[in-house]
Amino acid sequence: ADETLVEVAGIIVCRQRPVTARGVVFLLLEDETGLANIVVYPRLMERQRSLIRLEPFVVVSGRVQRQDGVINLVAQSFRPLRRPRGLAAPASHDFY
Repeated sequence: ADETLVEVAGIIVCRQRPVTARGVVFLLLEDETGLANIVVYPRLMERQRSLIRLEPFVVVSGRVQRQDGVINLVAQSFRPLRRPRGLAAPASHDFY
């Protein structure tokens, strides 16, 4: 459990809300360095649902969580990331 506070920016390439996850949503965020696992707990999802579901480019603030060799970012807030005019966002893979 690292718990370091970080901020990452990128494009959401996948959104998943497994039935067994009790309302937790998992995002896969891609930037120029690779992929990051983002964990979104129900309270934050309720507060920022439209941004999380509709905005392709985001900035995520949260805490690093290391468990059993897996690194996740537990999201605390989201904000849209401005993109250059004319830059189209590819479709994400959403599993709800």
